Amino acid sequence: MLKYRINKLNELFSSIAENRLLYIPSDGTDGRAHYTRWQDGIVLSDKLNTVRSAKDFFFPQSENLIEFERNGKEIKVNDIRKEPEDFVIFGVRACDAASFDILDRVFLSEPVDSYYASRREHGIVMTLACDRPAETCFCTTFGIDPACPGGDISCWQSGDWIYIEANTEKGKVFLNGLDLAMEQCDENEIAEDKKVICERIGKLPINNLPMDCFGAGKTETYFNDPAWAKLSESCLGCGTCTFVCPTCQCYDIKDFDTGSSIRRFRCWDSCMYSDFTMMSAGQPRPTQLERFRQRFMHKLVYFPENNDGIFGCVGCGRCLSRCPISMNIVKVIKNLGGNSNV
Repeated sequence: MLKYRINKLNELFSSIAENRLLYIPSDGTDGRAHYTRWQDGIVLSDKLNTVRSAKDFFFPQSENLIEFERNGKEIKVNDIRKEPEDFVIFGVRACDAASFDILDRVFLSEPVDSYYASRREHGIVMTLACDRPAETCFCTTFGIDPACPGGDISCWQSGDWIYIEANTEKGKVFLNGLDLAMEQCDENEIAEDKKVICERIGKLPINNLPMDCFGAGKTETYFNDPAWAKLSESCLGCGTCTFVCPTCQCYDIKDFDTGSSIRRFRCWDSCMYSDFTMMSAGQPRPTQLERFRQRFMHKLVYFPENNDGIFGCVGCGRCLSRCPISMNIVKVIKNLGGNSNV
């Protein structure tokens, strides 16, 4: 493990940015944290989480896929992809780091999504431990440890120091290439800090929700549960929960006429929208209840059914804080799980 003076954090960022693009959470004009490309003068936010997750760096909200040019009866196909530049994302929390494992299962399974895979190859994730988890956090429900945030490189802020530890070979090579005088240290120096983080999250109101009743093989148990009607009746179908979620991976593919060619692109979509997966025969889930049920059944039952029991949620709490009518996955878990005192 290495440590570096916290008052020299700007020098650390400068060293990283010499050879790679660097993005850090920084407060925007709205007072909330957003990932921002670092340059001198950009300050690391002290907010717990960014408005949108770091998912954007590997699965952007919109991206061009391919282009078609027509000349008479001839059609020319242009590969308009550009090789991503090497980049580093600093300050990723444990929940968002865990979300990459979920996205990898979707985009890196055969057939591999080459757009996503290329970004994963060029990106380095530097996580930052959560010293003060929020009341909306419930990552430990899914076995995530906010005191050991993972990623290619883990970081902890403690006193006058920032502690740094490489977790992957890519992370080790990257750290060795930084021209900085970091001090070697023992991981016991932050043992007390890790303990305090665990104690704090252990006191949160929705820490360690009971998940034994969910997972693979529970489709028949919950699909026709009458609780869906009550839970979904106030849902606006706005899709906010899906757009701030670090694990949602639905997208639509569209064509755009540029005037000289047809550009095919993909953009995020939401299972909460009435036109989601609409076909010539109509919408397979015509009611808001069905669309609402699809979102949460996918995270709590369908995804673990096909992914070794791993749930499609990381407990980041964004949907709790951003939903305009305060409906979220925690309420669904408690109601379907037999505890309606929410």
